[in-house]
Amino acid sequence: MTDSQLTHISKLLVANRGEIALRVIRTAREMGIATVAVYSESDRDAPFASAADEAYRLPGDTYAETYLNESLIIDVARRSGADAIHPGYGFLSEVPSFAKAVLDAGLIWVGPKPDVLVDLGDKITARRFAERADVSPVPGISEPVTDIATLLRFCHDYGYPVMLKRTDGGGGHGITVVRDDDALRSFFMSHDALQGGDLGKYFIEKFVAKSRHVETQCGRDSHGNFTVYSTRDCSVQRRNQKLIEEAPAPFLTAKENARLVTYSRRLFEAANYVGLGTCEFMLTPTQDIYFLEVNPRLQVEHTVSEEVCGIDLVREQLVIADGGTLTQAGEPRGHSFELRITSENPDTNLAPGSGTIETLEFPSGPGVRVDFGVKQGSVISPKFDSMMGKIIVTAQNRQAAIARVLRALGEFKLEGVSTPCSLFATIFQDPDFIGDDHGFAVTTKWLEGKYLTKKPASAKAGQPASLTAGLDTAPTQAEQPRESFVFEVNDKRVQVTIPEEFIGALGARGAHAGRRRAQPLRGAGTQVTGAPQQRGGLHDGNICSPMQAVVTRVNAAADEHVNKGDLLIVLESMKMENYVYAPAAGTVKEILVGPSDGVDAGEPLVSFDVDSAKGSDKTATKNANNTAAKEE
Repeated sequence: MTDSQLTHISKLLVANRGEIALRVIRTAREMGIATVAVYSESDRDAPFASAADEAYRLPGDTYAETYLNESLIIDVARRSGADAIHPGYGFLSEVPSFAKAVLDAGLIWVGPKPDVLVDLGDKITARRFAERADVSPVPGISEPVTDIATLLRFCHDYGYPVMLKRTDGGGGHGITVVRDDDALRSFFMSHDALQGGDLGKYFIEKFVAKSRHVETQCGRDSHGNFTVYSTRDCSVQRRNQKLIEEAPAPFLTAKENARLVTYSRRLFEAANYVGLGTCEFMLTPTQDIYFLEVNPRLQVEHTVSEEVCGIDLVREQLVIADGGTLTQAGEPRGHSFELRITSENPDTNLAPGSGTIETLEFPSGPGVRVDFGVKQGSVISPKFDSMMGKIIVTAQNRQAAIARVLRALGEFKLEGVSTPCSLFATIFQDPDFIGDDHGFAVTTKWLEGKYLTKKPASAKAGQPASLTAGLDTAPTQAEQPRESFVFEVNDKRVQVTIPEEFIGALGARGAHAGRRRAQPLRGAGTQVTGAPQQRGGLHDGNICSPMQAVVTRVNAAADEHVNKGDLLIVLESMKMENYVYAPAAGTVKEILVGPSDGVDAGEPLVSFDVDSAKGSDKTATKNANNTAAKEE
């Protein structure tokens, strides 16, 4: 079956937001498939919501209430008459219960089966699965270890450093690097005692200090056909999250490339995987290739694979989900880079920020593709992912693509929100990165080691830049009279255009009736935010969360005395770890949250008494917050 013969998918609900939702909607439109968007209140005027044929509001202000609300999204699918759901990436894309609920509702799930998501979703089960498929993971123990003797024996056999990784970790969160016996014993005691025995959620691996992150974009259909659309290199990372990706992966030998394809085929066939996915590997200077994970979904960086293989990967997903035959990829053509345009400030170690986009001008010309989910006037909120969009640049070879990236960066203009573009310009002129054969000059820790080594005083005051900078509530956009208006009727988004004369007439009638003069209706693109939330830091004796996130680790206990800068809480937002430190020496009175708790910006995490030697609590609190504010 080819995609022109699709018979099942006629209306597709896209259970996501931002640029990926818009990306899926565009391909569906080309294929003649009607689309349904779902959106939170803060995304009411986002481009993806207006691009879909229909859009429905998800009431609420948190992940759980909106984009993670499984039952509500399926209810919208029923109400709208959608017969398939595309989850994009992030959110519910890897959640087995959601995939099962979609199938149980009689809908087509655009992704691998729920049992595959189970096999690949937990890092320990994924390690065991890889071993059964004859693909070697990083040396480690493929089961939780809860006794110190076994951990010490492994460390003495393989040597330090080692990594303790959470089984449910993703995007690098839940990783602790341990470098000696004392640190291992400390980790064991804290996780065994302070958190009620969550040590069973961790497993141990050898820490590979120098490696490249390479991956394969794969597809397999229900007829058993398999292909690798391209390899990719994603070694330029911060906080274990990718920032620049390229395809094909450069500087691979023919033997390494063949092994990557062979390992990927084994993994997909062993899982009876149907759909698109990515196999991620670690490549060492000694040419060892270790399995990391399979991402059972489309990834952010799928664009560079599309550019070098010439195949629309969203179309491939829809064809495969509908029982069709995938397109076999040939040899890659040219070279492609993707730059993630996030609301992160390179002057504060790429701390996430917020604001209103005042100016937005995109690059264009040969080989330049722009995938953005925002527009001029969009409010960038700290509540959701920091990525605003992507710039993808392709040319006939890597050096030509590098030159084209620099040209595109010169044409790109975004004001009102910080971006990493100045850092990108530096990287694409760095000899380590642009060399004809940089080999292992650029590894997964290269960016952090070379460019993200600043320690602003805000971190010295207790909160690292990755938490404090730019976390004020997003500013309110100015209200302006418009001719087009967005309403919701039974939570369904409807856009209405009203003549200016009618608006004027309404105002005149209101004044004539002796009432307060009617105000212009708020037009599409206008958003009024709520009252500013309290930001992170020390407030009224509580250390508060600087963002909406999930608590992944608690590193302190009630009545424990801590020093300034000691790690207290680890938060995770959109698969990125952020750390909450003690703002001063003092005593932890009470831990107010636990692992897996969701918290909002400004919500208290720890009740805290500052040492009297530092002055009164009130004075120390004021000084700590003022120092942080001054340095941001």
